[in-house]
Amino acid sequence: MVAITFIEYNGTAHQVEGPEGATAMETAVRNGVPGIVAECGGACACATCHVYVDEAWADKVGEPSEMEEGMLDFATDVRPSSRLSCQIKLTAALDGLVLNIPETQG
Repeated sequence: MVAITFIEYNGTAHQVEGPEGATAMETAVRNGVPGIVAECGGACACATCHVYVDEAWADKVGEPSEMEEGMLDFATDVRPSSRLSCQIKLTAALDGLVLNIPETQG
């Protein structure tokens, strides 16, 4: 299992675990993490699973694909660390990942 900490805008942390191969969004939804709406169910067709990748994890998570960048245009308060959590596949290398949830989802 891969541990992820989702941090709400108000600072509340949610430590959850998901299996390798799942996405960060799937893991958040399965564990009832508030703020991850996931309207499209992970199809990269909305921006309601927008997160900010903690700086310490940016290199391990990698850059968004061209399709993901296009969807991020619909997110609110996009930053250089913005990603769609449906596009972050969990691997052993991401164990301990920290993702911050924006105040609102686009």
